[in-house]
Amino acid sequence: MLPLTPPGSAKTRAKHVVVRDHLLALIADGLRPGDAIPSERELCETFTVSRMTVRQAVDALVADGVLERHQGKGTFVAPPKMDLQLRLTSFREEMQRRGMEPGAVFLTAETVPAPASVAKALELEPGAMVHHLRRLLTADAAPMAIEENWIPASILPDLLSGPLTFSVYNELTRAGTPPQWGEDVIEGHTITSEEAALLGVPERSPALDITRRTFHEHLAVDYSRSLYRADRYTLWVPVAAPGPRRRRPEGAAIAPRPR
Repeated sequence: MLPLTPPGSAKTRAKHVVVRDHLLALIADGLRPGDAIPSERELCETFTVSRMTVRQAVDALVADGVLERHQGKGTFVAPPKMDLQLRLTSFREEMQRRGMEPGAVFLTAETVPAPASVAKALELEPGAMVHHLRRLLTADAAPMAIEENWIPASILPDLLSGPLTFSVYNELTRAGTPPQWGEDVIEGHTITSEEAALLGVPERSPALDITRRTFHEHLAVDYSRSLYRADRYTLWVPVAAPGPRRRRPEGAAIAPRPR
């Protein structure tokens, strides 16, 4: 049995805090992502506390993303979250930078007339042809995000004529229109049943929904929408003192999200 009051403590800590700190210590001492934590019964016996106290401690760590519950199986150490820093790099480059193996499963790859919202975002004439891509993005074979892109077919006319193994940003660079700057709109999103099946998370789980317009100089070269699993990402945004703002292309405005 472990004491609830550590030696030299000025006052007794709350019981659930003691249990929580014990679980954090187990993780620091060697429990790895996917490992099970001790059962409620074990923790109750170890600390002579009620199940309610144990659940309070575990609930706090689940809310913090340290633990995750699997119904009918138990509670396990959660994979660490990755910081999602908004920058103009491809998913492939970002995962390789982290030492992970990127992958992509194409769900849609077609050349179609641009819907009105997409044409507006890319500053194209209504009905102009665009390449429409929808992919499930993976890291070390684990699903991480669903990404949808619309690229003007006039910029990359042969994009879909070969194997579907390309990076959009790499292809834009080869075409002489490398991405130089962009603008993002970030929203919360509740995952649908179809998205949940793809990402391997429960329906109605939270996600980060990022809509981006990407430019080469004043030319819109890509319009994308990405859904990132909120249980695997935290959004990291650097801030600075106010200064001159980059101006959008003349007459441009933030376009409505595709539906």
